[in-house]
Amino acid sequence: MRPLDEKETTAVFEKLFKFTGNNLKNIVENPSHEGPDKNPGRYCFRLHKNKVYYVSDSLVKRATNVARPKLASIGTCIGRFTHGGNFHLTIECLNLLAANAKHKVWLKPTSEMSFLYANHVLKGGLGRITESIAPGDGVVIFSMSDLPLGFGIAAKSTQDCRKLDPNAIVVLHQADIGEYLRMENQSEQIIEE
Repeated sequence: MRPLDEKETTAVFEKLFKFTGNNLKNIVENPSHEGPDKNPGRYCFRLHKNKVYYVSDSLVKRATNVARPKLASIGTCIGRFTHGGNFHLTIECLNLLAANAKHKVWLKPTSEMSFLYANHVLKGGLGRITESIAPGDGVVIFSMSDLPLGFGIAAKSTQDCRKLDPNAIVVLHQADIGEYLRMENQSEQIIEE
């Protein structure tokens, strides 16, 4: 486990900025009340086995007592670096993104299941959408009861959405909470082998 270098930090912050905008400051400066210290610490980003973790400073200090090969995870895994060096957000960062999202989309109850089965968001499934979304912006998807369901990339702007037919794709799927169940089956198969 180590701090991110400059290139890695830039990649992580660019991806987070795509979803949070200026609210990225809230993520970086979030005080941590974990540990025995009376003064609140800070959260930081750490890299371990190509995965990036969002973790409190006090937990990092306590984790130094664990050998690297035996350390499985620490804090919240927000994403991972591919072999090509690209950074991809994982579904575990959804709560962090939802609390600080710049652009949001709310789905009608009839289209929630379709999204949770890894399908893109269609115009006919939109309940509400925030203003000033441009194509390529990061979007957090919510149910109509404000439950975060996942995130994706806007395919159309807010203005274009008003003119589209109901079967047009509005948001490209990236991750959803249904992945926990889909990945559970894959992990069971790996364990059996």
